[in-house]
Amino acid sequence: MVTAEVPVLAMAAEYFFKLGVEGKRFRPMVLLLMSTSLMTSPSHGLQDLIFDDLRLRQQRIAEITEMIHVASLLHDDVLDHADTRRGISSLNHVMGNKLAVLAGDFLLARASVALASLRNTEVVELLSQVLEHLVTGEIMQLSVEDKDMSNMDYYMQKTFYKTASLMANSCKAIAVLAGQPEDVALLAFNYGRHLGLAYQLVDDALDYTGTTKTLGKPALSDLGQGIVTAPVLFALKEFPEMSKLIQRKFKTVTDINQAVEMVKESRGIAQTHALAAEHARKAVDAIANLPPNPSLHVQQCRRALIDIAHQVITRSK
Repeated sequence: MVTAEVPVLAMAAEYFFKLGVEGKRFRPMVLLLMSTSLMTSPSHGLQDLIFDDLRLRQQRIAEITEMIHVASLLHDDVLDHADTRRGISSLNHVMGNKLAVLAGDFLLARASVALASLRNTEVVELLSQVLEHLVTGEIMQLSVEDKDMSNMDYYMQKTFYKTASLMANSCKAIAVLAGQPEDVALLAFNYGRHLGLAYQLVDDALDYTGTTKTLGKPALSDLGQGIVTAPVLFALKEFPEMSKLIQRKFKTVTDINQAVEMVKESRGIAQTHALAAEHARKAVDAIANLPPNPSLHVQQCRRALIDIAHQVITRSK
């Protein structure tokens, strides 16, 4: 789906997929597990054909989701002047900003064509909203007002837009394609929402406890960009003087060092992990509340989704 007529564009569009970056399998795996978790056992004959067609359409959602995600990464790396992405040279560093932006645009175009081919207006609306949320979240981060810089609610809303909306709306799209009722589709949405938030909160904590080698990106990269994350907001409650550093957006090396010291002396990292665990529990609850299904395969996939929620909050990279 990401092949192109012009070789250099094809090379750029396939960059992260060809390298087989481990994280690029995470979202598709979750979505295909969700697909089976919502499956009703088909009978033989015509129903088998209908089931196979549904599975292919849901697989298309997984492909579209990953193209949207990678496109956003390509654009983010240009905006952030990033040299690496999870331990691999960023595309803009390898091939330049212009080609990276165009490759991102190309992936979004291919994703849009694939989305339209599903001929389901609700699914189109769900994934189109993801694109709006990605932009909104980025703008919220870029143009945050002073009164919101220390606001946890503002931070969590921005985090949902930038990180969790893609998984939440994609999980719901899987349910919608399966013809599930609204209450089941909402459970799928909530699983994706809380899994995405838990994932990002753990990322926030790892920024302080991980290393450049394990993270695949510079440690403390958020502070270096003047970005306030959950550990800083929790530390602020114990160290009010952190507010001055936040207002200055950690402008100097001294500011960054002071902020790190406050975060590590506070309960900020532990509280961030605790909040991530709370969202992981809510993700697990969403799966536990799905309608009962006697199929062993369905139950295995639901257990896998629960296991993923636990792995997200216990990972070290």
